[in-house]
Amino acid sequence: MSGEVFIAGISMTRFGKRLDDTVKSLTAEAVTAALSNAGATIDDIEAAWFSNTRQPMLEGQNTVRGQIALRPLGLTGIPVTNVENACASGSTALLSAIHWVKAGAGDVALIVGVEKMVWPDRPDRVAAAFAGGTDIHDREGVVAYIRAMGGEAPGPDRSLFMDLYAAQARAHMARHGTTQEDFARVAAKNHTAGAANDRAQYRTPMTVDQVLADKPVVFPFTRAMCAPVSDGAAAAVVVSDRGLARLGGASRAVRVRGCALVSASDRAANDLENHIGKRAATKAFEEAGLGPDAVDVAEVHDATSYAEVQQIENLGLAGPGTVGARLRAGDFALGGRTPVNPSGGLVSKGHPVGATGIAQIYELITQLRGEAGGRQVENARIAVAENGGGFLGVEEAATVVTVLERAA
Repeated sequence: MSGEVFIAGISMTRFGKRLDDTVKSLTAEAVTAALSNAGATIDDIEAAWFSNTRQPMLEGQNTVRGQIALRPLGLTGIPVTNVENACASGSTALLSAIHWVKAGAGDVALIVGVEKMVWPDRPDRVAAAFAGGTDIHDREGVVAYIRAMGGEAPGPDRSLFMDLYAAQARAHMARHGTTQEDFARVAAKNHTAGAANDRAQYRTPMTVDQVLADKPVVFPFTRAMCAPVSDGAAAAVVVSDRGLARLGGASRAVRVRGCALVSASDRAANDLENHIGKRAATKAFEEAGLGPDAVDVAEVHDATSYAEVQQIENLGLAGPGTVGARLRAGDFALGGRTPVNPSGGLVSKGHPVGATGIAQIYELITQLRGEAGGRQVENARIAVAENGGGFLGVEEAATVVTVLERAA
């Protein structure tokens, strides 16, 4: 495996409750925009990866979802691979395309992530889809873990993942003295940043007090600290240097410096040095030949605001237990030392599961190109994304960390 890999074009639809849209219409919107952004056409695409997690359970489309969704666009005959890796599906699709390009199998690939999750008439299926992100044969083990971490047993009308994250948040509070206000500060930062993102699901800036006063979900979380259910799509054109020359978009391309996928280990719950997020970050930074100090901007998987605190630590952007003080100093806000989630993060931007990982890359490429407008990070050159999914044992089942560099 050799040669450089670039992202020549990227797109993201508006995220939110898009009741009149379908998987096919969202796919068409994202793919058309990504091709235009890359200066490419359907005929340039040599292989495609399609990320989706919910259509089997919510609509019954159990297989060949990518082939079906891409066919109306004229994308037929080429290899199409369907990718499911929980919330890390989109970034796993990116890694697969990177490996394909590096292996010399071709020069121009398409990745697409799409999710149609908002079904007001199917609440039981939506809830079951989230529960399926854990081992369904070990529900007692999941509940035992929640209780061991100081959390509450799963409750009605909320995702099992909120209970899991809440238990981990309580353990972090006990270990480091982190406070509910720290998590609220993360959420307020992201909702305020999301107000400048015209593709975000929620665009209302919030103060710490407003976050704390929002509807309680499970302590220490209020609604504003939790990612919503969303519809949306994102797509990217991944190319070799030959493919980039063919498309002629070198001035807008972003270089992939590193990308690593790891799975859950059998570590002890208190062995955070071997947390999946930290292991993925170490591998990605090693591949990139860079360290956390080089990072100018980051997007992390804040399915809850606690998760952002944990992933800031895992990426090495702050030491364990220091994130609260760094938040109060403004280090992770726009204008701070290392802005995190200038897109608004999942809590503001939205979380259409199969699209989320690619949407993170969309934000970072927009930042590296200097095209982020009111949420622009000044002189951004190196960016990192962390995208985790599912739950197994004591941590996420899969995590991808990607390091990007402004090429021009």
